[in-house]
Amino acid sequence: MRVRFHLPDFSGNFKLNLLFAELLEHRPDLFREGVEIASFYGVFPPSIWNGGRTQGGVCDKTFVKSVIKTFNEKSIPLRFTFTNPALEKKHLSDQFCNMVLNLANNGLNEAIVMSPILEDYIRRNFPKYKLTSSTCKRLNTIEGLLDELKKDYHIVVMDYDLNNRFDLLEQIPMADRPRIEFLSNACCEPNCPRRSAHYHSIGVQQIAYNEHIKKYPNLPFDASKYDPDHFRDCPYSQRGLFEIRNLRTHISPDDIWEKYVPMGFEQFKIEGRTASPLNVLETYMYYMAKPEYRDETRFMLLKAMENSGALSFK
Repeated sequence: MRVRFHLPDFSGNFKLNLLFAELLEHRPDLFREGVEIASFYGVFPPSIWNGGRTQGGVCDKTFVKSVIKTFNEKSIPLRFTFTNPALEKKHLSDQFCNMVLNLANNGLNEAIVMSPILEDYIRRNFPKYKLTSSTCKRLNTIEGLLDELKKDYHIVVMDYDLNNRFDLLEQIPMADRPRIEFLSNACCEPNCPRRSAHYHSIGVQQIAYNEHIKKYPNLPFDASKYDPDHFRDCPYSQRGLFEIRNLRTHISPDDIWEKYVPMGFEQFKIEGRTASPLNVLETYMYYMAKPEYRDETRFMLLKAMENSGALSFK
C-alpha cells in the first residue's frame, strides 16, 4: 500500500518539513500504513512564475541550493508551483526562476504547470522535469479530466469539486488512477464561481510583486493597486483544519484509507502554503499520524521545532 502525500512549502516551512520528514523516517510506527512524502511543493520567492497563492519574500542562492540538497538527499522531490496563468513570453527569461530550475535539474525534481507557454518552455529547455497538470485548470468535469489524462503528465490534479463524486471517479481507468491527485483539505467554498478569476488575479499580483521588489526592494508592496477583487476579500481563504471538515469537498483520513486507496488512488495533496505553521502541523497529524499517537507525535514534533528554533513561545 502506498499513500503518497504532497506537502506544502519547502521554503517557508523548511524546518517544519525537514523535522517531519525525519520523524516519519525514524518513527514510522507513529504513522498510518503506507504514508510516504511524495513531494514538498512550493517556490523559492521571489518567483514570478508562481501561482495558486501569492508568495512574498526573497531567497538567496545559498538557501536555494541548501534546500534542494537537503530534501533531494532524502530522495524527496521538490515540486515547483509554476502555475501563474497571467504569464507572457517576456516572463520566460526570468533569471531567478531559470536559476532555480537549473540548480534542481537532476531528474528528481518536478514542476506543476498551467500556462501553455511556460509548460512548452520547460519541456523544451528542462526535459528532465516531471510535469503535473495543475488544479488551477479547474478540471471539474469527468470529460475534461479524462482528456487531460491522455496527455503527457506525470500527475493530474483533479478539481476538488469532484473529490467525493464516486460515480465519476469510478469512470477513471484503473491504470490512470495512480496519476490522479486529490486536493484533500481545500478551504475554498465548493463550486465557488470566482475561483478561476482568483487564480488569475493571484498571478497578476505575483508579477506585480516581483516587479515592485526589483525597483523598490525596501518599500512595502501594496497589493490593492493590482487586484481589487483578490481573494483576500474571500471569507473562506483563512479557514483552518477544523472549519473545513464539513465541506462536501473534504476528504477525511479514514476515507483515504477506506475508500480512495482501495479504488486505486494514491496521490493526496495537503494545501497550506500560506497557512500558519501550527495549522500545517495539525493537518499533518490529522492526515498522517495514527489517531492513537497524534498527541505524542504532535508533542515530539513541537519539541523538535522548539529545539531547532522553528518555533518559539518566548
